[in-house]
Amino acid sequence: MSGTAAADLAVVGCGVIGLSIAWRCAQRGLRVTAYDPAPGGGASRVAAGMLAPVGEAYFGEAALTGLLVESHRRWAGFAAEVGRYGPTGYRTDGTLLLASTVDDLAEARRLWAYQTSVGLPVTPLPAAVLREREPALHPRLRGGALTTDHQVDPRRLLAALAAAARAAGVRIVTGRVDDLAALPAGRVVVAAGCGSARLTGLPVRPVKGQLLRLRAPDGGAAVLRHVIRGIADGRRVYLVPRPDGEVVVGATEEERADAVPTAGAALDLLRAATDLVPELAEYELAEVCVGHRPGTPDNAPILGELRPGVFVATGHYRHGVLAAPATADALAGLVTGKSDGGLAAPFGPDRFAAGTARALAAAPGGGA
Repeated sequence: MSGTAAADLAVVGCGVIGLSIAWRCAQRGLRVTAYDPAPGGGASRVAAGMLAPVGEAYFGEAALTGLLVESHRRWAGFAAEVGRYGPTGYRTDGTLLLASTVDDLAEARRLWAYQTSVGLPVTPLPAAVLREREPALHPRLRGGALTTDHQVDPRRLLAALAAAARAAGVRIVTGRVDDLAALPAGRVVVAAGCGSARLTGLPVRPVKGQLLRLRAPDGGAAVLRHVIRGIADGRRVYLVPRPDGEVVVGATEEERADAVPTAGAALDLLRAATDLVPELAEYELAEVCVGHRPGTPDNAPILGELRPGVFVATGHYRHGVLAAPATADALAGLVTGKSDGGLAAPFGPDRFAAGTARALAAAPGGGA
């Protein structure tokens, strides 16, 4: 880095990942400045906030599942600590995995078998028991399961994290970073989501997601208590209830970079949601949201030192909120030269080194 360092560390990106890293590093005694053109306004603000290491465990992603399980284990303490600075919406009611048809149930059981084979807690339940837990479920539901997946409210979490970071001494600057070498800091962490590609040359692409926010009629409470992850006639959907009567319904996955909400996406989400919980048809459609998940070629995050003094924490795809505690601890360890507990090792940027080197040669400040 050139020039006099006004800070020990610059963090580029003020979503859940960037703020968590900035906060943890400041707690370790570093002078930290965090940069974002719209702090808290990116993918984190659109996220549903499911903390779902079980529901998000898929075939062939053992290393990623391990990271998510470990981060989930840290979430209770993380939520309690951040919660001193504002509400986070952290809830531990659990998640129901539902199947609407016989074919849906067969598909779900194949995934549950894999999840239990790697030690994850999935408890199959008959439809009658599921409806006892959630009476609003469709009477023709075929079956499902219970998991220990939790939830948090990302919008509340972002506000609390920003307050925690500022209390620890983090300076938050509203502005776009175009050249890492120009930042007045001794070290840099790039945690800019989809914007990380422009600054690092790493293969991080935007994956468009549309979701809906529904609100219970007449200011009432949400009809659900658990998070719902379901398959309804082949369509996957999740429902995340909030105490204030909001239900988040999501989400599409589209290999597109535009931010246009579409009627077709809303129709598909609402059809699947009401197939599982018919009463949601009476809810107010309060908001249609569009965000962009930072995806990578192998769907795993990129964590580690890209080159001397420049670290990355990006590419979390669907898992940024869940992975925040473990990611922040890992990067704080790496940045301060301490142990990261081995958390980042499977996700280093060197697995994309050839393409990154070519892109860095053309990037602003790439030779710094």
